[in-house]
Amino acid sequence: MFSVTEVTTPKGLVQYREERFTGFRCRISPDRSKRHVLQPMTPPQEIGDCPFCPDRVFSVTPSFPDGRRIIHGESITFPNMFPFGQGHVVTVITREHRVNTFSRQQIADALAGQVEALQQYDGYPSINMNFLPSAGASLIHPHMQGLSETRPSLVMERYLQAGQQFQQCSGGSNYWEAVREEEKVSGRYLFGDEILWSAHAVPCGEREVRGILPVGSLNETGPYIDLLAHGILEVLAFYRNLGTYAFNMSIFFDKPDENSGFHAFCSLISRINPNSSSMSDSAFMERLHLEPVIMTLPEEMGLLYKREKK
Repeated sequence: MFSVTEVTTPKGLVQYREERFTGFRCRISPDRSKRHVLQPMTPPQEIGDCPFCPDRVFSVTPSFPDGRRIIHGESITFPNMFPFGQGHVVTVITREHRVNTFSRQQIADALAGQVEALQQYDGYPSINMNFLPSAGASLIHPHMQGLSETRPSLVMERYLQAGQQFQQCSGGSNYWEAVREEEKVSGRYLFGDEILWSAHAVPCGEREVRGILPVGSLNETGPYIDLLAHGILEVLAFYRNLGTYAFNMSIFFDKPDENSGFHAFCSLISRINPNSSSMSDSAFMERLHLEPVIMTLPEEMGLLYKREKK
């Protein structure tokens, strides 16, 4: 399912890895860990009032067209005030502003809120999370972001194409079942069976871990929410034990009733710990969907340049 090419440099080995059916590539240089870029966790600075805290969340955040917000346990879900997708929702996970560790119920409730909100849109849904500023989070208060769009993001699109290609090449076999079989017997396997969690063979970020669900679409996910929450927390505890606290997460789903053979999967990557110089504009879209979110229209650049030259 993937290839590995090793080259020798004066400082050690470098691996070039490529997924066979998607074309995704990465390079792995274990010796770069000797640069000691992993710094101790420094609590990020606060800027202004938090719109997600209990005393403001119901007065500052928008509601859905029917005038309500979706509440599951502590979680509160509502439309994003600054969307960058057709259907873009936010779920505040906890009442507490700063959180070191989440409970299983908190994550399960937040996932349930995302699932309920995203089901009102017709498209390819994803559930996403940036945790801490060094992972691209604009707010410290823990939250998830859901997207649903008529065209899948680049990563999702490649995997849908990979599934079709693999089915044709293998005489009808399922791509994701083949991945599960390979990962279960590899050194990358971590835990789980119904949802299988393993280190991804061609990672898109540091310490990428993927959990492959037995279903493909959002509306099939309900029975697996609690198990998915357990797996996410297991990975986050693993990251903390390795000394990293910030992370990005994306869960990719197929459109309802597509019957494409796609299996939904949850991808997590660890990010550098928050420190005095660690604010990042690279978040889940850039790192896990491989689609950068841009604020400035290219067509405005000419006017901006002329204005600045005056």
